[in-house]
Amino acid sequence: MRMLRWVVIMVSLLLWAGAVGAVERFPAPDFRSGHQMPKTEVSPVVWAGRQWVDVGVLVGALAVGAWLVFGKRSRRGVLWLMVFSLVYFGFYRKGCICPVGAIGNVALSAGGNGYALPWAVALFFVLPLLFSLFYGRVFCAGVCALGAIQDVVLLKPIHIPAWVEQMLGVFAYAYLGLAVMYAGVGSELIICRYDPFVGFFRLSAPAHMLFLGAVFLVISMYVGRTYCRFVCPYGALLRMLSVFSKRRVSITPKDCVDCRLCEQACPFGAIRYPTQKEKAGRKDNGKGQLVMAIVMLPVLVGVFAGMGYMSRGLLARRDLTIQLAERVWQEEHGVVTDVTDVSRAFRGTGQTVDQLNQQANGIRHRFAIGASVFGAWVGLVVGSKLIALIIRRQRTGYTADPAGCVACARCYLSCPVEHDRLGQQELVVA
Repeated sequence: MRMLRWVVIMVSLLLWAGAVGAVERFPAPDFRSGHQMPKTEVSPVVWAGRQWVDVGVLVGALAVGAWLVFGKRSRRGVLWLMVFSLVYFGFYRKGCICPVGAIGNVALSAGGNGYALPWAVALFFVLPLLFSLFYGRVFCAGVCALGAIQDVVLLKPIHIPAWVEQMLGVFAYAYLGLAVMYAGVGSELIICRYDPFVGFFRLSAPAHMLFLGAVFLVISMYVGRTYCRFVCPYGALLRMLSVFSKRRVSITPKDCVDCRLCEQACPFGAIRYPTQKEKAGRKDNGKGQLVMAIVMLPVLVGVFAGMGYMSRGLLARRDLTIQLAERVWQEEHGVVTDVTDVSRAFRGTGQTVDQLNQQANGIRHRFAIGASVFGAWVGLVVGSKLIALIIRRQRTGYTADPAGCVACARCYLSCPVEHDRLGQQELVVA
């Protein structure tokens, strides 16, 4: 018994000595150095009904805009609606959800990329288009935050010749086709990526995007709504549908008296002047040009489709998977000596290079189809623009072009017949 007691004591002493040595060799961490453990932050739960509220506000704003433009015929009302939309859809909702950016979501879902289109995004995309079939571009008038932020900075507008506006307008249709192509193949959403004004709405953006937005705003001080007229892809869709709208903006509430006071009233070049009767020879010549343009239309579509196919490689290099495959190939064949974080992360996934190349080849194939369709679309737009320049429509008075008119109601203030309707004695031109 005594022997067992001594054994326990000796074992205890040895354990104590080992513990002391361990403490000396590996000192305990000092938690009194001022270090503080980070607090766990949990993102606030987004109310599920918020999307319903956004859709409801959109429908209400579109309805109010249609009433202000066609019922009330009030420029002041449209201006206040514009301010409300800029505050709510712009700075409060930070430019999201936006019908303009929804183009990419719709194309991504339609392209079979396994993306389920949220119902709210679908409604934001469809509703302004449906309203344009009945009331024209009332969405552009006072509901779109992108248009509102440009409209409020307009100071001294200059007028651009009609043929220049027609040619610059091709870019918006080309941008629409390019955005649909990139989203359809599952590559990227370029509309949201290069939105020039969302940085102002969110008070945060890369420096180059803030600079781009500032450039657009400076230009819009003199060229009214530069982005809307020459870049906006959703504006291109609204232009096409507004041609078939049931109700159209009328500068005068009654018959035009040809006072010519509305000639400079539209800062967006949407007022069409009355045409003069043409001589028979010139009219026949116009018909010949029109027939030639119609015959050349399929040729232009084919030529631009071929150009799009030839540019498939250049367009596909923006895709991240293709960029990764090319980088890994360069590293495997000694073209480059360093290794990027992206390629290192790829090798950590366990995926083989052959599998990566197979994915990249599949994307290249989709780009070959998409680039050809994109080129054909651009050719169709160019040919249609040429036909539109050749066609001479007979107009007996000053009218608003349904495609180009953004229903801002500025031209109402220039019409004396409108002022007579309102019972005003003094003509105010704005």
